[in-house]
Amino acid sequence: MKIILLGPPGAGKGTQAKFICNKFNIPFIATGDMLRAAVAAKSPLGLKVKEIIESGKLVSDDIMVSLVQERIAQPDCANGFLLDGFPRTIAQAQALTKAHVDIDYVIAIVVDDEEIVRRMSGRRVHPASGRTYHVVYNPPREKDKDDIAGEDLIQRKDDQEEVVRHRLEVYHQQTKPLIQYYQDDDAVKFINIDGSGNIEKIAKEILIALQ
Repeated sequence: MKIILLGPPGAGKGTQAKFICNKFNIPFIATGDMLRAAVAAKSPLGLKVKEIIESGKLVSDDIMVSLVQERIAQPDCANGFLLDGFPRTIAQAQALTKAHVDIDYVIAIVVDDEEIVRRMSGRRVHPASGRTYHVVYNPPREKDKDDIAGEDLIQRKDDQEEVVRHRLEVYHQQTKPLIQYYQDDDAVKFINIDGSGNIEKIAKEILIALQ
């Protein structure tokens, strides 16, 4: 089962990916992890990626597709895989098709922008332990203090409202058009999921749609 997972930042893709990968025994392939693994493996492609990253440039679509091909050729992808973070643009999706990387399902988790802003801007983190809280959904016992260590909680830069809104803007411009692109593609089964409800309920809906 070969799956692409789409959705805005903060839509819960990582959480749902775990349920899917455990159920179907397929690896979760995130773009960042894939780049790091290629660099660590010191393959010819990995060395090329290392050079590009160190020079501060963006890795081209062609190289990203080659990395995906290299990764999905690994034995753990024999039953399929789940791609998150790639493709991000229609050009990348077209490059994937051109490279004969066949996809069975595309799952789009849809969440309202204001809900995403509430979810992400309300997060607070205890830096030393990584424990996370939310000012509304999971508040600490004492405001802005970790429950166990009693130390200050912080708001990560990525979770600040203006940063979240900028990331959403980029998503709408670059990645959201992929939803229509894959809806129009008869070669894949497209699944639209409302990501604003209960985590377990969303997971159940996705798993039923994938049966």
